[in-house]
Parts: sequence; structure tokens; C-alpha cells
Amino acid sequence: MKKLIITLAAVFAVTAVLVAFPASSEAKVYKFSGGPSGGTFQYFASGISQWTNDKKLLDKDKVNVSASAGSTQNVRLISAGRADFGIAYAGDTYLATIGKLSPQDTRKYEGVRAVGYLYGAPAQLIVRADSGINSAADLVGKRVGVGKGGSGAAANAERFFKGMGVWDKMEPQFLGYNNAAAAFSNKQLDAFWVFAGYPTAAVIQAAQQNDIKLINVFTDAETHGVFNEYPFYSSIDIPANTYKGQAEVTKSFQDSALWIASEKVPEDVVYNMIKSVYSKEGLSYLVTIKKTARQMSVEGGTKGTTQLKLHPGAEKFWREMGVIK
Repeated sequence: MKKLIITLAAVFAVTAVLVAFPASSEAKVYKFSGGPSGGTFQYFASGISQWTNDKKLLDKDKVNVSASAGSTQNVRLISAGRADFGIAYAGDTYLATIGKLSPQDTRKYEGVRAVGYLYGAPAQLIVRADSGINSAADLVGKRVGVGKGGSGAAANAERFFKGMGVWDKMEPQFLGYNNAAAAFSNKQLDAFWVFAGYPTAAVIQAAQQNDIKLINVFTDAETHGVFNEYPFYSSIDIPANTYKGQAEVTKSFQDSALWIASEKVPEDVVYNMIKSVYSKEGLSYLVTIKKTARQMSVEGGTKGTTQLKLHPGAEKFWREMGVIK
């Protein structure tokens, strides 16, 4: 009996210690969904994750990056709770939240929040300098490379050209950028469309073999109400001499690549990450990972997010910085 009492006393003592000093909880691992291996999305996801981990911004918690198909998949993964962070275009994110991601996908994806602007992907419409084409409206009956089938470039081309009322009146050719540039140089295309950061290799290639000009698609889109239908687009100027023979600034519009997060990620986690990533040191680091990060700044940090809900942690930071009121 005495032995049993001693044993029970020992058990109670151990239990008391465990209650008083509970075991530390396991570290949380947040999943950051990027894009195809080697792509710009993946570089940004990897850079932000690495910076977060190296600086121990989340104490013992970590951020792991994983590859994905890109923008639309990242929105779906976050909405489904299978990713915590991601990179996505503002357009895809906005259309997903209102049930218009595509004609085939009318589900409303909930729980996705914007964190900050990363970089812009501008529309570039290339024609020959002597073509007589001065507006997208002049493409009726013309052969136009619009991007690879199923790509973001092709989706944005369809939105723009339908808004212009010429999609069904021209001959869209679903070609990737390099193939489109080659076909353009061989006079198999009258124009081709690119939706990517400048300078774009395919346009450089075309400019080396042809006298080209870029069309002012911003004015076209503004005049035909494209921005009313798709308010996530923002204006951008493509600097003069970006390409051979392009002597003047070309006005265009862009979709914005955004850092997005699940609404379930705690406010302090997002706040601690964004505060450090958008610091001078953090931005300098990201430029070493991908030069496109030069487009990032505190002042422009909410570009492309107007139609989206900000994550509370991001909203707190942008208010502190005076970017939003």
C-alpha cells in the first residue's frame, strides 16, 4: 500500500510539472505557393520565404516555398486552405472572388487577401512601323499572335480585344512569344501581343529583324471602357528606346503581380513579414534574387489592390506608412 501511495505521488508530481511547464508547441510551417520552376513567380516566392526564415521574422515558425502552375492555381490553393501565401495577378484574384475566373469556372473563391504589389506585367502590342496600324481597332481582318492557348497573355488579350470589339473580327493566333516573334518576322503575322515585363526577349528579337512600333493600348482601352469592365488594370509607360526603333514613350496598361495570403494567416505574421520585406534592406535583397523587384516600393505597395480586400496585417502596415488612409 505504501509503495502504491509513493507511485501515485510521483505520478501527480510529474503531472503538476507538465501542467506548470507545458511542452513547447511545434513550430508552424507556412506554405508559400510560387509558380513554375525558374519563373518569376517562383523567384519572388523563394526570395520572400528565404528572407523571412533567415531573419527569423516568425521566431521558430518557418515558410516553405513550393512550385505551382501559377496565378490561378495559387488563388485556388489559398482558398482551399492548401497554401498560406502565394503570388497571383490582381486580375485573376479579383475575377476569382466574384465568380468570373473563367467561363468554365464560376465558383467564388473566398478567403484570399492581398498583401502587396510586386511588379507589373504590361500589355505590348507590336506591329510593323510601315503597317498603317495605329490602333487595335485597325486589326480587323489581321493575323494577330495573342499568346499561347491557356496562358495569362491569351486571357488578357481576349479581354482587351473583346472590349475593343475586334476579337471576332481579327484572326487570333495562339502562339507563344518566341514563335509569335518568328512568325511576325516571316510576315505570317501582322501583329503580336505580349503580356510580360519589359524589355521582353521576343520583342527584342522582332525589333532586330523588323522596323517595329508599339501601339498605345492604354488610350484604346480607356476609350472603349475596358477599365470599367476590368478595374484591376493600371496604367504604365514603356520608356522610349526600350526596343530598337521605339523613339517615344508608349502608354500601356498592366496587370499587377501581387503577394497574396489566406485570411486565416494571423495578423502579426503578415505584419512582421511585410514590414521587413518592404524595408530598404529587404527590397535590396529581393533585387539580388530578381531584378524585377526594382519595381517594388513602399509608395507603390498597394498598386493593383483597389478591388481586393487587404489582409489585416498588410492593412496595418500600409496605414502606418501612410499609403492608405
